[in-house]
Amino acid sequence: MSRLLGCTLVLFSLSVAWTVHEMSPPTYLHRDPETWDQLHCDQCPPGTYVQRHCTASRKTECAQCPDHYYSEHWHFSEECLYCGNVCKEMQYVKQECNSTHNQVCECMDGWYLDLEFCLLHTKCPTGFGVLLAGTPEHDTVCERCPQGFFSSEVSAKATCQRHTDCEKMGLTMYFKGNTTHDSICQQNVADPSVSKCETDITLCEEALFRFAVPTDLAPKWLNILMQSLPGMKMHEENIELINKRHNSHERIFHLLKLWKSQNKGQNVVRKIIKDIDMCEKEVFSLIGTMNLTLEHLVALKHALPGKKLRQGIVEKIPVTCPSAGKILKLLSLWRTKTGNPDTIKALQRLKFRKLPEELGQRLKKLVKFLNGAKMYRLYQKLFLEIIGNQMQSLKHSCL
Repeated sequence: MSRLLGCTLVLFSLSVAWTVHEMSPPTYLHRDPETWDQLHCDQCPPGTYVQRHCTASRKTECAQCPDHYYSEHWHFSEECLYCGNVCKEMQYVKQECNSTHNQVCECMDGWYLDLEFCLLHTKCPTGFGVLLAGTPEHDTVCERCPQGFFSSEVSAKATCQRHTDCEKMGLTMYFKGNTTHDSICQQNVADPSVSKCETDITLCEEALFRFAVPTDLAPKWLNILMQSLPGMKMHEENIELINKRHNSHERIFHLLKLWKSQNKGQNVVRKIIKDIDMCEKEVFSLIGTMNLTLEHLVALKHALPGKKLRQGIVEKIPVTCPSAGKILKLLSLWRTKTGNPDTIKALQRLKFRKLPEELGQRLKKLVKFLNGAKMYRLYQKLFLEIIGNQMQSLKHSCL
């Protein structure tokens, strides 16, 4: 027991000695002006300066730094340092000057210090994501998106995102993602008549794209349009898939829809999406309040020109589609099944006398709207503004 107590006392003594040593101020050599003996004087702590050096009979005397002066470390100077740090352009005062610190400046959010100047954080291009986010002291570090990941925006903050797993969502992959855009999924549909109430191309998209690429000039315009559209270009393998799956007229709609999807984060495409959404709301307001029955749909099937849809397909539409979706689904199926490139022209050629009166009147208003000045102004506002005079000159050369 006494041996244990002795060890404890030794350890305690060592601990006290170490603490005293750590708390002791650092010293400096100073010669006593009276005796000329060289003394070890205590230094002054941060926030003070040496007012009087030590002698053989007294310790160092320290005084508080005056306003706008500071000392950051233990020292033996007879004066404090002046707070002379001035914040430059794109910097802000992170910490005001006080007795122990100079004024601290830092680059504003989104900027970093390079030598003496604040520079904007580097934005990673599409196909690259942020590996290390920029700080006030360091620039952004970008990395190329690895396989299975993408980044579709130019950003100093966005990281690479994993491609959507279509299979996990119970969908099939329509377009394989790459480093610059996500995978695009679609419903698992063996027979489009039993799919959910969805359309591959909406009437408003078709109307807008039809103004941009007249269907009678479709083959000539396809390459011209693809080269002229702004934003991210479509991946070649996705274009090849579209070319295999669709005829020349359908390719235009699907390529433009893919371009719209891939560039949805870009400002110019946000305008297109917003205006198409407004158009679709108006379409639904025209035909969405009707109490449609199977008889209405069958009558519309017979009134449409060209090849007719199978009766069985039409009968399944009311099961999956509510209100206006029934007509839109029927028109979409009719376009894809019959290979007709222009639903709007087909609606113009409807045999209205074979339709119930209310249905015929609503569809006439719909045709008028989709062919009207509002849609053409939408085309002018969007396509002519974003593609410019180059596209107009190409249009005249094609004609």
